[in-house]
Amino acid sequence: MLQEHRSQDIPAVPQACAIIDLDAIRNNVEALRARAGTAEVMAVVKADGYSHGLVPSARAALTGGASRLGVAVLEEAFALRTAGITAPVLAWLAVPGAPYRRAIDEDVDLSVHTIGQLNEIANAATVSGRAAHIHLKVDTGMARGGAATDDWPGLVEQARARELDGLVRIAGIWSHLACADQPGEPSIGRQLMVFDEALEVAARGGVRPDVRHIANSAATLHLPESHYDMVRPGIATYGVDPLPAEHRSHTVALRPAMTLGARLAQVKRVPAGTPVSYGHTYATAGDTTLGVVPLGYADGVPRSASGTGSVQVHGHRCAIAGRVCMDQFVVDIGDEPAEPGDIVVLFGPGDHGEPTAADWAQAAGTIAYETLTRIGGRIVRTYTGSTPMDTPPREPAPHATTPKEER
Repeated sequence: MLQEHRSQDIPAVPQACAIIDLDAIRNNVEALRARAGTAEVMAVVKADGYSHGLVPSARAALTGGASRLGVAVLEEAFALRTAGITAPVLAWLAVPGAPYRRAIDEDVDLSVHTIGQLNEIANAATVSGRAAHIHLKVDTGMARGGAATDDWPGLVEQARARELDGLVRIAGIWSHLACADQPGEPSIGRQLMVFDEALEVAARGGVRPDVRHIANSAATLHLPESHYDMVRPGIATYGVDPLPAEHRSHTVALRPAMTLGARLAQVKRVPAGTPVSYGHTYATAGDTTLGVVPLGYADGVPRSASGTGSVQVHGHRCAIAGRVCMDQFVVDIGDEPAEPGDIVVLFGPGDHGEPTAADWAQAAGTIAYETLTRIGGRIVRTYTGSTPMDTPPREPAPHATTPKEER
């Protein structure tokens, strides 16, 4: 946690930093693992671990009991392998011409949603001399990735044929819920019904996947009927429950893992009526102290939080004064004491009254996912906790090599 620093303490504190509590990630995954019952947990570490750091987050999640990892793009999967992480990894977003041969050689599971993609992966497997591990994705009602229901039987048939040829191993069947964070939304039940029908089609076609999965964070926490063989928590891994406050679970203890802070670059006393920042959209109500925070929208601080967001300085909430700029913004500190180098906390777990990522999301009119993932590369990441970062965690068993019995 960022401590309160005066100017004499500042040499050891970066200009801006995100402190990542790896124990929080580990403990969140342990709680999610308990919530999942008999289902496996695939911790989603895409987007640089939701800006928490790809490899440290992956190690913490595996230590907490995740048996698999999920990423969006192949480059993320390759980075995990380069770091020495051998747990099963699923990458689900690739375009024609993707480096499938390397993915197969590095034992990366691949999502498949069209016959054309299947053929490309099978060709890469022929060159590799190894069967590709694939997860067939069906579109159950989100109209994003996945095979349309009319195309699903043909994809299953072709995938099974490639499996019998020894070119692929159908390790999973999966989909994604569109409205799991809206309890009672009718589409949730419809999507689960379509998923069950797709699983029946696959079973009739002789497909016996290791895992069937559709549950994201919200479904992992609040929709046990969606757990199947595996759940895929993303934002919950990092301590955020995506449901509206009135629907959040009181039985799963999640702790936000990131605290974002900076040091005041400048402090000045100004009179009442002083206009502040671009456009002069804010003017001081009285004599006050203004502080310049060296973070801006280039670092992920949302410009839409101008005039609505707040930070914490010396235990007190301070409003953003005027527009957020590219590299800095101004806060109105009032009559509280402040000097250059003092710590400003933008968000954290909320333990000491500081704003949370959810508070910032509300101020910016967005979601906590965006608040976290847009934190830029100029911000130093510092890691705390007992979770190891540079030694291999307990790894799960390797991929199954033979199909499971029909469930």
